Amino acid sequence: MIGTIETEEKPKRAFLVSVSGGIKGEKRGHEADEDAIARELTGLVETLGLEIAVHEKVHIREKHPKFGMGTGKAQELSDKAREIEADCFVFNGILSPSQQRNWEDLSGLPALDRQELIIRIFADRAQTREAELQVRLAELNWSLPRLSHKYIDLSRQRGGRYGTKGSGETRLETDRRQVEQKIHKLEEELEKVRKQRQVQRRQRERSGIPVCAIVGYTNAGKSSLLNALTGSQVLAEDKLFATLDAASRRFDAGNGRPALLVDTVGFIRQLPHSLIDAFHSTLEEVTRSDMLIHVLDASDPNIDQFYETTLGVLHELNAGKIPMITVLNKIDRLADSVFPGTAGAVGDFSLEGLLRRYPGAIPVSCETREGLEDLAARMDQLLSVAAINFSFPANRTDLAALLHRNGEVLSEEYEGEFIKVTARVGEEIAGRLAEFITTKDAKEH
Repeated sequence: MIGTIETEEKPKRAFLVSVSGGIKGEKRGHEADEDAIARELTGLVETLGLEIAVHEKVHIREKHPKFGMGTGKAQELSDKAREIEADCFVFNGILSPSQQRNWEDLSGLPALDRQELIIRIFADRAQTREAELQVRLAELNWSLPRLSHKYIDLSRQRGGRYGTKGSGETRLETDRRQVEQKIHKLEEELEKVRKQRQVQRRQRERSGIPVCAIVGYTNAGKSSLLNALTGSQVLAEDKLFATLDAASRRFDAGNGRPALLVDTVGFIRQLPHSLIDAFHSTLEEVTRSDMLIHVLDASDPNIDQFYETTLGVLHELNAGKIPMITVLNKIDRLADSVFPGTAGAVGDFSLEGLLRRYPGAIPVSCETREGLEDLAARMDQLLSVAAINFSFPANRTDLAALLHRNGEVLSEEYEGEFIKVTARVGEEIAGRLAEFITTKDAKEH
């Protein structure tokens, strides 16, 4: 009898290690937040296509420079990893290059930390040339001090991009000078792409169409909201970092007033700075927007932590003062969410309770379309406030014509020696006509 030959390679087995403690004066009692971070680590690993062999939670009294924990505990984990035939270690924190080498020397297995995990997921999700350049630059900057790092072969799970065997061998053979040359070349290519994006942004600003950036924690439903509002079909998956490229779609906010909705990359705790730097041009869509739509997953018990994380990233991007609408998404799932006894669920997680904690938030469901009209009305109201009132001398009809060519004119009246115009324009035109601005309060429109 001829037996079957199994050709498909089994998923790599990951040994997850969640380390907590190690801060002087810290007492145990942060189990809720620690469990939330542990669950997030599980989500990242599953998104990467790894199989979880075991998830070990380690609490330490103080940090040790060699392994981040005591040598005895590190040896114990290494022995256990060999017993269960794990293919790699995955840590919830950030390993220094020396700690990573120490773990790999001790166990003989690749050791991935949270930063590498996120970078690998970004590499898997990159679709456009710009995103691929950004991820590659972040990966090279991260790997520069880790040239002797062991790379696990994920080609079967991830389509042969980042982390494939050939790619890993190349990194191990490349010296620092060659890597730095590659970084320099990538930076030059990205600069060209950024200039193209700047040209597109200036053209958009001249049109006067306001930009609304959709922001929020990863997997909050930003792409689903964009699709629900615009009828588009941007990729929306129930996975972490499903969107990396800033997709833009036109949307009628009301009264025939157009707006441009921009989907952005999701935020996450401790988003690696190398990725923030590499995705500068993409994240710039957030900083240059007229309004932010902050999407929260109302069905997630960690909604409060996700809210604070997003606000922290926005502050880091200097986008904290942009007008913002908070959206409680996925309210259709609230009935199925069992929060009592769930780690991280402190407080009232009913819709009424969430609205008390987030006053002014708009509850919506992209599945049932509940609340979308209310959101559109709020957007229309907020965008109307952003309109600018100009007062030109009666003989300067050329300035009024400039607004018609490069902006959205909401009203125009001739009053004696002046032309009163209310319009929505980009920063460039507003700057050129700054001396003629009377007020930016145009609520009546």
